[in-house]
Amino acid sequence: MNKFPITNSTKFHLALNLCIGLTLSVLLTGCGGGDTQVVETPLPPAKEQPVINYSGPAATTEDIQNFKLALWDNIATEERCGACHIQGEQSPNFARNDDINLAYTDTNPLVSLTSPQDSILVTKVAEGHNCWLDSDQACADIMTTWIANWGNNEQAATEIALQAPVDKDPGANKNFPVDSSLFETTIFPLLETYCASCHTNSAAIPISPYIASSDQTEAYEASIPRLNLDSPADSRIVGRVRDEFHNCWTNCSSDAQSLIDAIQSMADQIETTELDQQLVNSKALTLFDGTLASGGGRFETNLIAKWEFKTGAGNTAFDTSGVEPALNLTLSGQYDWVGGYGIQLANGKAQGSTTNSKKIHDLITATGEFSIETWVAPANVTQEGPARIVSYSGGKDRRNFTVGQTLYNYNTLLRSDQADSNGMPMMSTADADEDLQAALQHVVINFSPISGRQIYVNGQFTDDNDEQVGAILSEWDDSFALVLGNEVSGDVPWAGTIRMVAIHNRVLETEQITKNFDAGIGQKYFLLFNVSELIALEQSYLVFEVSQFDSYSYLFAEPFFYNLNADASIPDVSIRSLRIGINGRELPFGQAYANLDTQLNNDDYITGEGQPLSRLGTLVQVEKGPTADEFFLVFERIGEFENIKVAAQPPTPALPNDLQAQSDIGVKNFAEINASMAAMTKVPLSNTATKQTFDTLSQQLPSVTNIGSFLASNQMAITQLAIKYCDALVSSPTMRTDYFQEFDFSLPANTAFTSDNRQQLTSVLIDNMLGNNVSSQPEQDEVEIELNNLITRLTDCSDGKVCDAQYTQTIVKASCAAVLGSAAMLIQ
Repeated sequence: MNKFPITNSTKFHLALNLCIGLTLSVLLTGCGGGDTQVVETPLPPAKEQPVINYSGPAATTEDIQNFKLALWDNIATEERCGACHIQGEQSPNFARNDDINLAYTDTNPLVSLTSPQDSILVTKVAEGHNCWLDSDQACADIMTTWIANWGNNEQAATEIALQAPVDKDPGANKNFPVDSSLFETTIFPLLETYCASCHTNSAAIPISPYIASSDQTEAYEASIPRLNLDSPADSRIVGRVRDEFHNCWTNCSSDAQSLIDAIQSMADQIETTELDQQLVNSKALTLFDGTLASGGGRFETNLIAKWEFKTGAGNTAFDTSGVEPALNLTLSGQYDWVGGYGIQLANGKAQGSTTNSKKIHDLITATGEFSIETWVAPANVTQEGPARIVSYSGGKDRRNFTVGQTLYNYNTLLRSDQADSNGMPMMSTADADEDLQAALQHVVINFSPISGRQIYVNGQFTDDNDEQVGAILSEWDDSFALVLGNEVSGDVPWAGTIRMVAIHNRVLETEQITKNFDAGIGQKYFLLFNVSELIALEQSYLVFEVSQFDSYSYLFAEPFFYNLNADASIPDVSIRSLRIGINGRELPFGQAYANLDTQLNNDDYITGEGQPLSRLGTLVQVEKGPTADEFFLVFERIGEFENIKVAAQPPTPALPNDLQAQSDIGVKNFAEINASMAAMTKVPLSNTATKQTFDTLSQQLPSVTNIGSFLASNQMAITQLAIKYCDALVSSPTMRTDYFQEFDFSLPANTAFTSDNRQQLTSVLIDNMLGNNVSSQPEQDEVEIELNNLITRLTDCSDGKVCDAQYTQTIVKASCAAVLGSAAMLIQ
C-alpha cells in the first residue's frame, strides 16, 4: 500500500455484502408554483422515538451505550430504518428494538468507525435506499456524522492512499461553442416549454439551475455542465427525466429520448477536436478519476448545525450536523448554487423555520458560549451595512446574533445583558487591518462570558477586543429564525459566496480553529497523470491537487512526481515546460508551469512523499462540467521525448499616444477627506454624529484623486460633511473650549465678535486648518479677510433676527465650515 501522509482518511474496506429486499418506491412530482415557504422538519412523534420507548436489556458495555445514543436512537425510528430492519423483519436487524446489544452486533459489520464515510450504511443511503430527505447526499452526510459521533471520531488527519487510475489516452472531443445559437435552436425549445415553471429566476419559486431562463445565454451556461456532447444519453439532464422521473411531461422514457435527440442534433453540428499528434502528453483523467484528498481533519465535537451545500440544485440547503431537529434552510430571492459546494447570494437568503431554529437557542443558552464558523467569499469590499452574512434574528432590528460585512471589516452583533435587542454595540475588525477581502476566507466568531467576542480570519486571531466581557445570553429570544444572507429583502443585502457554515455550542480553541482551517473546504482530488511511458519507469505519475474552485473554474495546485512502487529507483529525467490540456487541446492561457525546468532524481525523491515540482497554482476554466472535462499534461521535454514550441514573433508595438498632460495636483478621496476633517477639527473619527454623516455621504464624496473627475455633487457632499464636523466641534462645550480657548461663546452675536475676538477666532481656524509656512496653501491674510467679510454679513442684526448666544455658535460653525470645506483642505 502506497501512502501519501499529507491529509486524511485511510480507506477501510468491508467484505460483507448487505442483502436488501426492500423495494423502494420513489414518487417524484413536477415543479409547482406558489409562494416560497420555509419547510419545517419536526421531531418524530413520541411513538417513533426508541430513545424514549426502548425497554429491552441495558447496554452491557460503554461502547454499546455510545452506539445507542449516537446512532441507534437516530436510525431506529419508523420513518428511517425502524420500519423494516427490526427483529422478525428485514435482515440485517441493526434497528431492532428488543435488545440493544443484539442491534449493536448486527450493526458492527455495516460501519467503519475509522472511516465513517466508507460504511455500508452510508453508501446504501447515498444510493437512494430509504433516504428520509430529498437529497441522498444529505442523508449520507448525516449518517456519516452519526457513525463518527459513535466512534468519537474527530476525523484526525491520517494518510491518504494514492490509487492508480485507469489509464486512458486523451480522446477526440466535441467542445461547446462560445456562442449559444446552436443550443437555442436544438435543446432550448424543450427546456423553455417544459421546465420554465421552475428553472428560471423569474419563477414563483425559482429553482437553480436556470436552464430555462428567458436569457438564453444564461440558460446555455447553466445547461453546459448537464450536457454530454460525446454521449448524449449520459447527460445529467436526460438522467433526471429517464431515471429519476423528474417532471416528465408525457412519458418519462419518450421525454428522455426527445432530450437525447435534441442534444445529438446539437452535437452533430459541432466538429470533433482531435489531439495534435505532435504533442508529448500524459494519460488523461477527469476530476472524479482522482483520489479523494479532503473530508477529514475537522474538530466537530460540539457541532449543533452545519450546512455544506453539497446538493447543488433545488431550493433547500440541508443541515447535516446530525443534531435533531435538522435545521434545513429554504433558499429564495437571488441565489445560485456554486460548483464544488456552495451557494452564491446577491439579494437572496437561506432561511430556516423558527421551530427548528429553536435548537440554536436551546443548545447555546445551555452552555452560554458558541462559535460560528464560516467559509465565505465576499463579492467585493464596498458593501455597507453591516450586510448580513449569518443571522439568528427576528427582522432587521431584532437579533440574537449576526455576522456581517462593512467594507473591509467583519462585524458581529450579539444580544446579551450588556447589549440591546439589536445586538448593539457592534464589534468590528479594525479598519486599518482590512481583514475582510474579496476572496475565500475562513471566518470564526467565538463568544464566551470570559473572553467576550473574538474574531479569527484564516486561522489567525484579529486582535480586536470586545466590550461585552462578562456578558450572558439570558436575553435571547427563541422565536427567531436562522438566516444566511439578507433578513428583509432589499434592506441590507450581502453579495458573495458561502461554502460552509457550522455552529458549535462551545468556543473553538485556537488550535481547533487552525485544524479546521487547514482541513479546507470542498472536494479536493489528487489527479495522477501517468507518465510511465515517457520516463521508462512503471507506475510513475505527475500528481496535482485539484478542486472545483467555483462554478466556472478548477484549481490546479502544487504538482509533484510520485511513483507507486516504494522500491523504485528514480532515474535522472529532465522536465521542461509543463502545460495543461483539456478536452483534446492545450489550454491557450493560464499556463503557470510553462517555465518549469527541473530534474527528477533519486536524491530529491522522498519515498512515500514524492518530489515537489512547484508551489504554484493556476485556474482552469470549466467547459463541460466536472464529470466530463478531460485533463492531460503536455511537455516540451520529458526524458527522451520533446516537442519544442517556437514562440511567435511579437507584433511591433504601436507608437505611444501623445496624451494630454496630467495635472500636478489632485483631490483627496473620501477616506482622506474624512481623516483630514477629523484632524483639523480634533473631532474623533469615532464621533457618532460625524460617522453617521460620513457613512451616508461616502458614495457621494470623491472616490479617485484625479482632479479632472471632480464634480459639483462632490463639493456638495464635502460641504455637508464639513458642516457636521464643525457642528460637533462647537456644540460640545468641552471640545470648543479646548479648541477656541479664549473665545467667549456666552456673549450674544451682536457683541461677541469684536475686533480682538474675531482675530482670536480666525487665527485658531487658520492655524489648525491651513497650517503655517505651507507654500501650497492660500495666503493667510487673504483667508482672514474672507472670514471677516463672512462674519460681518452674519452679525448684521438690523433685519430683526435674533442675535443671541445661540446665534454666536451658529456664526462660528459657519466660519469653521467655510475653511474646512474649502480647497485648502481638499487639494493635494
